[in-house]
Amino acid sequence: MSTKEEYDCIVIGAGVQGSFTAYQLAKKNKKTLLLEQFVLPHTRGSSHGQTRIIRKAYDQDFYTNMMDESYELWAQLEREAGVKLYRQTGLLVVGPENSEVYQQYKNTLQRNKVPMMILNRDNFSQHIPHVHLAEGDGAVVDIPAGVLFADRALKAAQGQFQKLGGVIRDQEKVTDIQPGPVVTVSTSAGVYRAKSVVITAGPWANRLLAHTGFQLPLEVVKINVCYWKEKVPGSYDVKQRFPCFLVTECEETKEHIYGLPSNEYPGLVKVCYHGGGETDPDQRDKQTDRSDIDILQRYIARCLPGLVPEPAVVESCLYTMTPDRHFVLDCHPAYSNIVVGAGFSGHGFKFGPIIGKLLCELSLGEVPSYDLSPFRIGRFQARTKSAL
Repeated sequence: MSTKEEYDCIVIGAGVQGSFTAYQLAKKNKKTLLLEQFVLPHTRGSSHGQTRIIRKAYDQDFYTNMMDESYELWAQLEREAGVKLYRQTGLLVVGPENSEVYQQYKNTLQRNKVPMMILNRDNFSQHIPHVHLAEGDGAVVDIPAGVLFADRALKAAQGQFQKLGGVIRDQEKVTDIQPGPVVTVSTSAGVYRAKSVVITAGPWANRLLAHTGFQLPLEVVKINVCYWKEKVPGSYDVKQRFPCFLVTECEETKEHIYGLPSNEYPGLVKVCYHGGGETDPDQRDKQTDRSDIDILQRYIARCLPGLVPEPAVVESCLYTMTPDRHFVLDCHPAYSNIVVGAGFSGHGFKFGPIIGKLLCELSLGEVPSYDLSPFRIGRFQARTKSAL
């Protein structure tokens, strides 16, 4: 292609964050191009799969505060697209009653007046059957929490973006980014120019940032997404009001374990370990570490007696981790018209609509709707590598 197509903004990476950023830009009547290196839909990144947890239960107030508007924006997309994207199930949070992390979750829910239920040993089993509450563990339920239908949500955001006149080009890998007052983006199929560029490329973020002489301290890990068979079908069913759950820590691990009721695969419950082995996103199948599955098997045998403690299905997902597990939402340190959304550390999907809004604001030079200091690149200081 010899002619260079011109846009107000180019968004690179059509996962949940990029798709919502493009959708927000199109809503503001900006001529927007959404680029994706793979054929859509695909399972190579971090946004695929049928379900994700949506919750306000966090150990930091700033996440809980952002989720208020995120819930509203999810509901707005549901109305616009005419599809169901969210099912309320509640989120059970369990952990050692006296541990700092568990108390932070509980206190954040209380401080922010999130509808919640505190469970004790006497009433736990009547509310949450087929789960063993360990001695010394506390339990609270984040009542508005539930399940997001991830694949459907991604399709809805991209569909609404296109309805607003947005252009999606998939199977176009970015081969070069030339910064300047107008940014030039070259792909395997063409050359495009835009006043601003937003990079939301997940595990490939640093490969794109390398074109601008900059790197973030990001680690890509492969997660084993495990599904476990119910011994008695329906025991942990979403229709039985079995909730999503989050284990802040337990005798098997200090890392989180999380689960969702049986839904996408009838009779199978999704229970995963919030961690994995470092990998190359283009060679993820070389990463065969199963130590997380060993931890899950021990946990399930002890606390979820109604599940067969051997995974029936194991899929994979990629997390792009920052050192502090907080997101990166900021302008490039040298080029204010290149915006970076990265390092969502395995908990970013539920924030998709609000992150899209924030990245849109940054790309247009507007004052962000929220205090972005927890998400600024500058917090890494010496850890960020610059060749500028």
